[in-house]
Amino acid sequence: MELRQLEYFQMASRLRNITRAAERLRVSQPNITVAIKKLEAELGIQLFDRSQKQLSLTPEGAVFLNRVELALRNIQDAVLEVNDYKQLQKGTIKIGIPPMMGAYLFPRIFSSFQRQYSHLDIFMHEEGSMSIREQLEQDDLDFGIIIISGASNHLQLLPMSKNQVVCCVPENSPLAKKKSISLQDIAETNVIMLKEGSFLRQTILSKMKTENITPNIVLESNQVITLKGLVANGVGVAFLLDMVVEDTPGVKAIPLSDPIFVDVGLAWKKDRYISKAAQSFIDFCKDLLKQKHEV
Repeated sequence: MELRQLEYFQMASRLRNITRAAERLRVSQPNITVAIKKLEAELGIQLFDRSQKQLSLTPEGAVFLNRVELALRNIQDAVLEVNDYKQLQKGTIKIGIPPMMGAYLFPRIFSSFQRQYSHLDIFMHEEGSMSIREQLEQDDLDFGIIIISGASNHLQLLPMSKNQVVCCVPENSPLAKKKSISLQDIAETNVIMLKEGSFLRQTILSKMKTENITPNIVLESNQVITLKGLVANGVGVAFLLDMVVEDTPGVKAIPLSDPIFVDVGLAWKKDRYISKAAQSFIDFCKDLLKQKHEV
């Protein structure tokens, strides 16, 4: 039994799809198929039920996955700990950033951190807050700078700022004259949405459903500059955080009649070994917050 076989099995189980697992692991689909078949032959059991369109675990496969998850996590933590004992002046941090944080909050944090810890490498993975939360729990990322409101109790959270969700409308729209906007006000208006995996998208769509509103979504994008440009050119309205739309030409940011506030912060998985590189990033963020409060 090889470590690679277990990693392939774990990813296929999570994604319930061999092709997507191969894409995520950057290997060919046959490699994963062959590895899993060898694993099944060695164990003498069938790990997956292949009779349906979507790959699903057999009862034996589910039991095996629980053990594999724990084993791979322990191996990963052991490697991190051994590397720390080497006391090498280097390290790697994998961090997930939603588009809004990536464009406006993270660059300021990263530039300061890099000056102080130039020997550490940071790999940035851009996704929505909801997707990043899942990847943190699956040990695919070290950190996420995300919307932490309503996050799982499996995550350790460091709140960094409180922000308000605003409705962005074209400056010359009749809606721009309003001091606040209800979801009913834009029920018949074209809407430009962030893509799946976004906390804001999930929150707004949930509130619209509660009010029996079916949004007319004309475009979806995770590029904040694109969203603001589309709004400025009259394509529709969009929902963003107030911190990313200040002084945007052609766009008026208006708070909702039923205000929505969210906390943005640093998140990482509880009960996981924290490498020296990762701990340095936590300490750095804490120092930033301390300096901010002292100003």
